Amino acid sequence: MTTPTSPTHPAHPDRMSVPPPAPAPGLETDLLDQAWELHPSVSVRPEPFGALMYHFGNRRLSFLKTRQLLDIVNGLATAPDARSACLAAGAHPTHLPALGRALASLAAGDLIRPRSTTSGQEPA
Repeated sequence: MTTPTSPTHPAHPDRMSVPPPAPAPGLETDLLDQAWELHPSVSVRPEPFGALMYHFGNRRLSFLKTRQLLDIVNGLATAPDARSACLAAGAHPTHLPALGRALASLAAGDLIRPRSTTSGQEPA
């Protein structure tokens, strides 16, 4: 039984953050074929496990669980699309669906956004 002071209770002060909505099914494959960039209000701090991402606009803190995902996020600004950023970071093609879901989660949290043709390289 949980109590209001238990860390597992939904009303606990440490659980005030609301997770981003789950990405729509199939979004990850569409996302991989689009050009993306880091939101300008997001700061990324590399860590041994991957990275911390903080959005100064919505005050959301997120974790990148691997250094490879950090390399992918860093490569989004110059890659023609997210798939190219993944492959350039050394991702195996069989891992693209999982990486697409991870990027979709970052997009749902407004940590990355579609890249316009005026910011960075033009999409292919």
